Amino acid sequence: MNKSIESDRMREFGMAPLGRLLWRYSVPAVVGTVVMALYHIIDSVVIGHAVDDPNVVSGIAITFPVMNISAALGMLVGTGATTRISIVMGQHDKERAEKILGNSLILTLVIGIIYMSLFAIFLDPILRAFGASDNSLPYAREFMMWVIPGMVLINLTFNLNNIMRATGYPKKAMYTNFIGAGLNMILAPIFLFGFGWGVKGAALATNLSMLVTAIFVMRHFMDSDKELSFKKGTYRLDARIVKSVLAIGLAPFMINMAGSLINAIINNTLYAYGGDNAIAAVVVFNRYVTVFVMTVIGICQGMQPIVGYNYGAGKYDRLFRTFWMAAIAGFIVTVLGSIIGMFAPRSIAQMFMQDENQIQCAITCLQITTLGFWMVGYQITATNFFQALGMAGKSIFLSLSRQIIFMIPLLIFLPKVWNLDGVWAAYPISDLLATIVTTIMLLIEIKRIKSKGRIIPEIANQ
Repeated sequence: MNKSIESDRMREFGMAPLGRLLWRYSVPAVVGTVVMALYHIIDSVVIGHAVDDPNVVSGIAITFPVMNISAALGMLVGTGATTRISIVMGQHDKERAEKILGNSLILTLVIGIIYMSLFAIFLDPILRAFGASDNSLPYAREFMMWVIPGMVLINLTFNLNNIMRATGYPKKAMYTNFIGAGLNMILAPIFLFGFGWGVKGAALATNLSMLVTAIFVMRHFMDSDKELSFKKGTYRLDARIVKSVLAIGLAPFMINMAGSLINAIINNTLYAYGGDNAIAAVVVFNRYVTVFVMTVIGICQGMQPIVGYNYGAGKYDRLFRTFWMAAIAGFIVTVLGSIIGMFAPRSIAQMFMQDENQIQCAITCLQITTLGFWMVGYQITATNFFQALGMAGKSIFLSLSRQIIFMIPLLIFLPKVWNLDGVWAAYPISDLLATIVTTIMLLIEIKRIKSKGRIIPEIANQ
C-alpha cells in the first residue's frame, strides 16, 4: 500500500466523524480484548471440569495475581509506547514514532527475560504469598511452571497489537487475537480431555497459541510499506524515549501491580474466613467480570489513538466528545454485567465448578460484589482518558485510589464486622468511593484543558 494512503489512516483521527471513527476502532478492539480474555476463561472452565478435584479451582485462582504481575510488566512498556506513538503521530513525527516502536520491542524482551527468571527461581514462595494452601499449591505450581516460558510472548503480542491498532489497523489487530484464542479453544480441550495432560495441558495450549500469535503480529511490523515498521537503528535504547514510555506505562503497571497486591490480601483474608472454597469463588467473580471489563478496555483502546492524536493536534472539542461517547458505552456495558451477576449467579458459577459447596459460596460472592460493578465502566474510561493524554500521574492516582486507598482498609475492617461477607462488601463500597474521586478529578481536568486555549472547530461538513 502506498505512503499517501497510509498517511490518510492517521489523518482520519483528526477529521473523520467521531461516532463512526470510535465505532470503527472500538469494535475490533473489543472483540480482540474479549477474545484475549477467553484464554484464561477457557483454561478455568476446562480445568474445572476436566480435573476431578475441587482444589484445582482454588489452585488456578492463586496463579491469577502472579499472571497479573506479568501483564503489568508488559503494559509498562506496551501501553506507554502506544500512547506516545499516538501523540507523536498527531504531531506528524514518524521518525520518532519508529524509534519508540524499536525501543518498545527491546524493552519488552529484556523485562520479560528478567521477570520470568525470577518467577522460576522463587515460584513456591511467591505462590504461598498469594494464598496457596497445602491443597492448592501443587496445582498452582504445575500450571505456572509450564506457563512461565510463554509469558514474554503474551507481553510481546499485547504490546505490538496495541501499536498496530493505534497506527490504523484495528481489524488486523482483532484478527491477531482471533488466531491465538481460536487455536487455544481447540488445543485446550484436546490436551486436557484427549491427552489427559491436566493442568499442564492448559498451560501448553496457551503457550502454543501465543507463539503463533506473536509470529503473526511481528510480521506486520517487518513490512516496510506499513505506517510504522521495524527499522535499522531504532533498537538502541534511547534514555528519553524509555523514560517517556515508562512514565505513561506506569499507570497500567501500577493498576495491575496493585491488583496483584489486593489479590494477595484478598486470598489470604478469604482463606482465613472461608478456606479454599472462598478462594475458588473469587475465580468465578474474576472470570465473569473479566468479559465486561475487557469489553470496556477494548472501547478505551479504540478511544486512545483518537484522543491522543487530537490532543497532540490541539483539537479539544473532538477529544472531549470522543471521551464522553466512550464513557457512556463503558457505563452501559458494566450496568449489564452488574444486572446479570446479581440475578443469575448460579448459572455463572456452574460454568467454572462442580462442587456444590463452592457453587453456594460463589453465588453469595457474585450477588454482593456486583452491587457496585455498574460504576466500573465509567471509572475505567476516565482513568484511560488521562492515560491517553500522557497524564501518567493522574491516571496512576485514580487507579490506586480504588485498590489501595479504599480497598485495603475496607478489607482490613469489614471482615471483622461481617466475616466473609465483609470481604465481598469491600468491592462495591470501594467502587463507589473511587467513582466519586474520579468524577471530581475529571471535571477539574476538563476545565483546565478548555482554559489552555481556543478549541479548534471541526470542519463544517463533518
